[in-house]
Amino acid sequence: MEKRGLGKTKIEASVIGFGGIPIQRVSKEMAIELIREANNKGINFIDTARGYNESENLIGEALELIGRDKFYLATKSMKRDYSGMLEEVNTSLEQLRTDYIDLYQFHNVRSFDELDIIMGENGALKALKEVKAKGLIKEIGITSHSPEILSKAIDTGEFATIQCPYNPVERQAEEVFKKAKEMNIGVIVMKPLAGGAIRNGELSLRFIVDNPNITVAIPGMDDLEQITINATVGINRRKLTEEEEKTLLEEANSLGAEFCRRCGYCLPCPQGIDIPTQFLMEGYYTRYNLKEWAQTRYDAMETRAVHCIQCGICETKCPYNLPIRKMLKNVVAKLG
Repeated sequence: MEKRGLGKTKIEASVIGFGGIPIQRVSKEMAIELIREANNKGINFIDTARGYNESENLIGEALELIGRDKFYLATKSMKRDYSGMLEEVNTSLEQLRTDYIDLYQFHNVRSFDELDIIMGENGALKALKEVKAKGLIKEIGITSHSPEILSKAIDTGEFATIQCPYNPVERQAEEVFKKAKEMNIGVIVMKPLAGGAIRNGELSLRFIVDNPNITVAIPGMDDLEQITINATVGINRRKLTEEEEKTLLEEANSLGAEFCRRCGYCLPCPQGIDIPTQFLMEGYYTRYNLKEWAQTRYDAMETRAVHCIQCGICETKCPYNLPIRKMLKNVVAKLG
């Protein structure tokens, strides 16, 4: 597995890491198998978050058996204030069953005002600096869906790493990645498969790791086959052929700008609608010629897009500012 230095840190990360969102959906036994197989395939970087429900806990249980020293651990928190962040770090240490965390990140910073609060007198950055001085965390990072916010964060000199979506559909962060590389700041790529929207996952990962400004991509994985396929990208590194690049970019172009990355930040819906799954079924129906399969599964859901009351709460939480209500109407037009 190819490894790259994560900016100014002492972390030598595998170019393919382990994204911790989907592990919350599997059993403890499967979580252990997934982490063990990741280790077997040379993956040594795990990214999770306080907000990923059982993710930290399952990873912690797995590492108790497999060995904490086998992985660099990164997690993150949505807290912006001093006391809240201190509590989050202590919870992460407990859940992950470790006495230190390699990288602690500010999760999904969505505005310049949030960044100012974080860096203020009673902000969360003060808390992370204190726990870093005690050795409880090793490095401080920041994640955002906005390259502009990350660029400003870089300029402060306070962050060792940045994390942002990047894939053949979403290339808006390329300039900030270049800036980070020049300033010796590590770059972590989330949403490398556009939240599962890109079906040619291997090609997308190869496209990403070919960018020299990127340190590690963190696809979410919840079955053993995914680990094998994704890890192979870092084990047998090779450039895309012209034909492969054409295939990948054609798929990327077909997605357009308004598509769901299945991050789940829009949830819970007050009506109980699994919003990302509505868009997933619509994608299978429209783009992947699985009309009958998608229709059957859509019809079997107790609450569907048709039950949306247009309250708009979901749109206030979407990091991509998607017109979710309009998109749900499109699902209804296709699937009923």
